[in-house]
Amino acid sequence: MSKSPLTQPTQESVQKIFARIAPQYDDLNTFLSFGQHHIWKAMAVKWSGVLPGDRLLDVCCGSGDLAFQGAKAVRITGEVVGVDFCAELLAIAAGKHKSKYAQFPMQWLQGDALALPFADNEFDGATMGYGLRNVGNIPQALGELQRVLKPGKKVAILDFHQPSNVLVANFQRWYLANVVVPMAKQWQLTEEYAYLQPSLDRFPTGPAQVKLALEAGFAKAIHYPIAAGLMGVLVAEK
Repeated sequence: MSKSPLTQPTQESVQKIFARIAPQYDDLNTFLSFGQHHIWKAMAVKWSGVLPGDRLLDVCCGSGDLAFQGAKAVRITGEVVGVDFCAELLAIAAGKHKSKYAQFPMQWLQGDALALPFADNEFDGATMGYGLRNVGNIPQALGELQRVLKPGKKVAILDFHQPSNVLVANFQRWYLANVVVPMAKQWQLTEEYAYLQPSLDRFPTGPAQVKLALEAGFAKAIHYPIAAGLMGVLVAEK
């Protein structure tokens, strides 16, 4: 039985997947992105529009890479708050913060992207990297991001993208099936990374993401395909 593009696996099942892959998470991200994910995350931070002194929220922060990029943008006069539902990944983020980025004010909170533990109009910007595809309810997650942003502020959401170019789309599917999954098998993570392609198949296209953002209450939204269309960044302004 096929799933609606907005219907996701249960939060508990996704949480278990990320808990299991936490020790290899950074290495896997580097492998999956051909080492380019830091560049894409820096682009997302730039598109979020945050400035020195701002308060930035990074939802589904994982091991913290995108949050650390954000910290460089808001600097020591600002603050970054990272939220994730996976305690194992948050522990890795906190460890990296202490050892490499201790000069930056940052918080790490375990929480739900569908019910963010913050007041309305609290943040000057927000980011999300490879998280929207995994939440239990995409419209609700977008609505929460819209709620906690100050008026006129932006969220930038980086994730995989379904390429419109047939050759690129075929390459993406081939790469996941013939490179990623066999590699995951060597690390005893076959089940976890076999999940990638179905999650991508369910994920709304760029234009559909824009429509959902507007329906969630954002005043403006645009989706930028990057990396030859293999990835994309949704930028939405409250």
